[in-house]
Amino acid sequence: MESKSQSRFSLGRQSSLAPERDAVGGGDEVEEGIDSGIRLMYSANEGDLEGMKELLESGTIVNFRDIDGRTALHVAACQGHPDVVELLLGNGAEVNVEDRWGSTPLADAIHYQNNDVVKLLEAHGAKLPMAPMHVQNAREIPEYEIDPKELDFSNSVDITKGTFCIASWRGTQVAVKRFGEALFTDEEKVWVDKHLGMSLHYCRRYFCIVGFDNFALDIARGMNYLHEHKPEAIIHRDLEPSNILRDDSGHLKVADFGLSKLMRFTKSIKEDKPLTSQETSWRYVAPEVLKNEEYDTMVDVFSFALILQEMIEGCPPFPTKQEIDVAKAYAANERPPFRAPVKLYAHGLRELIEDCWSENPARRPTFRLIISKLEEINQILTRARRWKVRTLKCFQNLEAILKIDHSNSKSRSSRSTLYN
Repeated sequence: MESKSQSRFSLGRQSSLAPERDAVGGGDEVEEGIDSGIRLMYSANEGDLEGMKELLESGTIVNFRDIDGRTALHVAACQGHPDVVELLLGNGAEVNVEDRWGSTPLADAIHYQNNDVVKLLEAHGAKLPMAPMHVQNAREIPEYEIDPKELDFSNSVDITKGTFCIASWRGTQVAVKRFGEALFTDEEKVWVDKHLGMSLHYCRRYFCIVGFDNFALDIARGMNYLHEHKPEAIIHRDLEPSNILRDDSGHLKVADFGLSKLMRFTKSIKEDKPLTSQETSWRYVAPEVLKNEEYDTMVDVFSFALILQEMIEGCPPFPTKQEIDVAKAYAANERPPFRAPVKLYAHGLRELIEDCWSENPARRPTFRLIISKLEEINQILTRARRWKVRTLKCFQNLEAILKIDHSNSKSRSSRSTLYN
């Protein structure tokens, strides 16, 4: 068994988290008699597949680490050799191995913008160590949030003048909202939407039929994260079906932060002018915004209530009314009617919706409370489904027993006739 070498691999690019030091350019010759593990790292640096295969076949440990805890996978990730990375992973290389500074191959690939390697490592389960969703230190990057340093604006495309654009993150296109307020640092001036997918508009009936409870929880959890974001809460202000997208895993993601607002020093916001129908759909906007009054995070709760009802009803709020008339209806404390069967609003769901679109914003529940209620409803529905399945199985088993018994009775009757 090879022992861990005390040699340091110093060719090519170094660890993304290492203290700065001059890196020796690639192409230097490796001294004769040097550890085979260092030779493996050298070959990875050079992209020498044949040399690596020979070393691995001769027994060189694929997860060999130098004195800095670096592996051949670290080196290949730094240099941007997807074929080398694939070879190493195919031979059992540890994908989330950390060097002495805590840098992983994925972190190195991201640092050097080797996006093909990033995608390959992520496909094999590589993950960056993330802080929890709620962090104490403002410098930590919470779970589900993008580090602004990773955004590439070199080929960005503006969507709306000066505020919304398409940029690149790890080689993937993302929509970026820029906040122009002077009180934010450059890193605080961006909000990224990395979830592009299928709009809720195109899946409305599907959601109505299959498990609205899980989809509603997805939206509520996303909104809860925005509202509890530190140090400032984020008001979406444009929560409507077209801004709720479905990703490849089937989960819903809240998107489009073009009208979002940050709340750092104030508990409410007052606009200079009301939102126009060109900026957003009035069909999902809270009355206090339409009337140009002070508002807070509860405007998103109002919008959520309308979306939740739409999932069940299968049609948008007041489908036959023009948007201006919908706005007037909300201002007059009129709400969309409940036309779906009562059983679809069981277990307090209708009451939850009515609380969420209350005329008084202070009476609307927070998304944390909404999540709690939806989880309770989900548990009730899950138990009901299980009971139905067990009941159905019991009936099926009983039916099978009766069929067997009936068959046996017929058989006995036939034998009796024959013998007589």
